[in-house]
Amino acid sequence: MTVIALLASYLLGSIPNGLWLCRALWHVDLREHGSHNIGATNAWRTLGKGPGFLVFFLDMLKGALAVLLGQWLVGTPLVLILCGIFAILGHSLSLFLRFRGGKGVATGLGVILMLMPGVTCIVFLVWLLIVLATRYVSLGSIVAAALVPVLAFFFDYSGLYVAFGALAAALIIVRHRSNICRLLDGTENRISAGHL
Repeated sequence: MTVIALLASYLLGSIPNGLWLCRALWHVDLREHGSHNIGATNAWRTLGKGPGFLVFFLDMLKGALAVLLGQWLVGTPLVLILCGIFAILGHSLSLFLRFRGGKGVATGLGVILMLMPGVTCIVFLVWLLIVLATRYVSLGSIVAAALVPVLAFFFDYSGLYVAFGALAAALIIVRHRSNICRLLDGTENRISAGHL
């Protein structure tokens, strides 16, 4: 059952909500606009708050459902964590997009919400404050991801959860490597004030 749970979590994470939804409802291929990313930030920039929130919610739901699937099929903490990781990997390396995809932030948030709800609240607030102060979504995402293992340790979660937080943070930060380069050289895109 563990293998089934992991494969199902990967397939669930692989669903490219932003691409399919924006094509179906707004006849827009996100890969042809803005940052060319299929995630919520590009949907927000390209189509507005409503589509951006919808893509964010659905991508977050993938992560949450993957953890619930692990709970239902197996139920051990290790499998719950692995299901979450496989969902994030699915989002970033989607089977439906020839192993390309988004950056895993919303899906990762859904996973963390199910595993460590208290940590999620703090991480989301930090992300929001950074985005409001700087208008850099990528910076907020990088800092928030890096905080997850620190907060997991601070709130006395087991080493398994701290290790998960570190791995998830590493995956998300690696996916933001081009953003990090643009942040360092001052060319990273900001969310316009009108979009906040």
